[in-house]
Amino acid sequence: MAAGGAEEQQQQQRRRLGRLSALSVYRRAAGAERLERRRRGTPLPAGGRRAKARPRRGAARGGGGRELAAPPPPPSAAVPGRVERAEATPGSAEKKPPGGPAPSPGAPRVRAPVGSTEAKPPGGPAASSGGGVPGLLRRLGLLEDSRRRAAELFRWLVAPVEPGEFAGRHWERAPLLVRRGDPGYYAGLFSTADFDAILRSGEVQFGTHLDVTSYAEGVRETHNPVGRALPAVVWDFYQNGCSLRLLNPQAFSATVWHLLSVLQEYFGSMAGANTYLTPPGTQGFAPHYDDIEAFVLQLEGKKHWRVYSPRTDTEVLPQFSSANLTQAELGKPVLEVVLEAGDLLYFPRGFIHQGDCLPDAHSLHITVSSYQRNSWGDLLEKLLPAALQMALEEDVEYRQGLPMGYLGYMGVANADAADTRRTAFVEKLQRLMKKLVDYAPIDAAVDQRAKSFLHDCLPPVLTQSEKQLSMYGFPAQWQDGSPRNVDILITKDTEVRLLRHGIIRLCNEEAGVMLYYTTENSRVYHKEEPKYLEIDPEYTDSIEFLLSSYPNHVTVDTLPCGTLDDKISLATLLFEKGILTTKKPLVQV
Repeated sequence: MAAGGAEEQQQQQRRRLGRLSALSVYRRAAGAERLERRRRGTPLPAGGRRAKARPRRGAARGGGGRELAAPPPPPSAAVPGRVERAEATPGSAEKKPPGGPAPSPGAPRVRAPVGSTEAKPPGGPAASSGGGVPGLLRRLGLLEDSRRRAAELFRWLVAPVEPGEFAGRHWERAPLLVRRGDPGYYAGLFSTADFDAILRSGEVQFGTHLDVTSYAEGVRETHNPVGRALPAVVWDFYQNGCSLRLLNPQAFSATVWHLLSVLQEYFGSMAGANTYLTPPGTQGFAPHYDDIEAFVLQLEGKKHWRVYSPRTDTEVLPQFSSANLTQAELGKPVLEVVLEAGDLLYFPRGFIHQGDCLPDAHSLHITVSSYQRNSWGDLLEKLLPAALQMALEEDVEYRQGLPMGYLGYMGVANADAADTRRTAFVEKLQRLMKKLVDYAPIDAAVDQRAKSFLHDCLPPVLTQSEKQLSMYGFPAQWQDGSPRNVDILITKDTEVRLLRHGIIRLCNEEAGVMLYYTTENSRVYHKEEPKYLEIDPEYTDSIEFLLSSYPNHVTVDTLPCGTLDDKISLATLLFEKGILTTKKPLVQV
C-alpha cells in the first residue's frame, strides 16, 4: 500500500512537471522584477534591449537541417502581383488622435492613395529562374564587376519597382509594399528548417544570438534565460506563444551572409539582418520606430502589419530607435496589410510599425537593414572637429582671446538686451564659423567614414572561380614529407585586378598612408580589429590605378611605381592578403 501510494505521488508530480512550460519556469525563476515590461520612457534593462540596425553577429555557421515541428505555412492563393505605395510625407505628420485602430486580421487595408502595377520579372541576370536565392547569387557571381552584381541584386530585391523609381519616391520618404504572388521568390534564403539546424549546432546563446519575446495587453516582455539556447527549451517557448528573434543570421547562414555582403556594396553602408519567427495569433514586439531603413522579406506564412507616419518633425529620419510605444500614442496607419510569402515591405527609419500573426498561420520573415548613422549630420560629426583643429593650427584669429567682460553681456540672461557688444560678438562668431569651411578636410573625413564602413563590412563571399584565382585557392600543402606549391610566382607579365571594387580604402593618417581592407573581416560584427596595411606613399598611385582599372586586369609591369621589384613586391603583398586575384591560376594543379 505504501509503495503504491508513493508511486502514485511520483506519477502526479511527473504530470505536474509535464504541464510546466519553459515560459512558466522562466517567470517563476526570474520573478516579476526580471521581466522586461517596457513602456515608453522606461530605460532598457541590461541584457533585454531591442537590437538596433547594427546587430551582433554570432560565431557559428548554419545550413540546412531537420524540419521544425511547427505549423507549416498554408498554401498561398495566387494573387495578382502588384505594388502598393503609401504616399506618406515625412515631416508633415499632423497631430494624431489618441488610440489606434483595432487589429484587423481580415483582408488587407491600405489607408493611403495606392498605385498598382502588374508584377513583371526584372531584367538582367537576376531575372533568370531556377535555384532560388542561392542560384540567383551564383548567377550574379558570373558578372565581372562587383558594383553591377550589387545593383542587380538590389533590382531583384525591390522588383518590379525600378531602383530609380524606388529612390525617387520611397527611399527615406514613404513605405512601399510589393505583392508578388510568388511564395518561392525567396526560396533558399532562410527557413524554419535552417532555424532549427542552427539551434542544433549548439552555438546559439540566449541574449547574444537569440531573443525570446512577447507582447500582450500592451506589455512587451523579453524572456531570455541565461546560457545556451537548447532546441527543446526554445521550441517550448514558441509553443507557449513567444516570438523568436535570431540576431545576425549572417553569422550562421552562408546564404544570408552572401546576400548581405553583396548588398553592402550597393548601399555603401553596413547591411545587417535579423530573422523573426512568430507563432499563430501572437505579437512579439510593441509598436516602435527604428533608426534604419528596413526591408521586410516575408519568407513563410503571413503577418499583419500596420505602419504609421512619423508623428512629429523630430521623428523624421531619427538618429536613434524609439522606446516601445503604446497603442494610445498611435494614429491611423498609412499602410495596413497582410504580408504573404514572397512579398516585400519597406519603410524608412522613423516610421512606426507593428506586426502580429493571424490565427491560422505562423510567420517567418527576415528584416534587411542599412543606413544606420549614415547621414550628413554623422559626416559633419567627423568633419567639424577636424576643421576646427586645422583652423586653430593655421589661423591666428581662432587663437585670439575672447573679449574681456563678455560673460557680462552674453548668455541666456542677456539674450534680450540691446547691446552693441552682443551684436559684435555674434557677428564675429558667425564669421569664424563661416571661415571653417575653408579648413574643412572633406575628403579626409569621408575617408574616415569609409574606414569605419570597411570595419563594419562582412567579408566577401568568393565564387569558385575567384577562389582558384586568389590566395584562398592557392594549392600550398604538405605532401610527401615537405611543403609543396608554396612560392607565389608573380612576374611582370602576371595579370591582376582587385577581388572587389569596394574592399579597400586608402586613408592618409598621422602615422602614414594606410590601406584598409575587408577580406580578413569576420562574419561576427567587429570580432576583428580593422585590417590595414601601412603603404609607402610611392605605392598610392598604384592602388589608385588598380581601383580605376577595375574590373579590367592589368599587368604587374604597368603599375605606376618605382622599380620592377617594387611592382612585384606590392602585387605579391596584395595577393597574399586576398585583395588581388590573377587572370590565370599561378599554379596549375
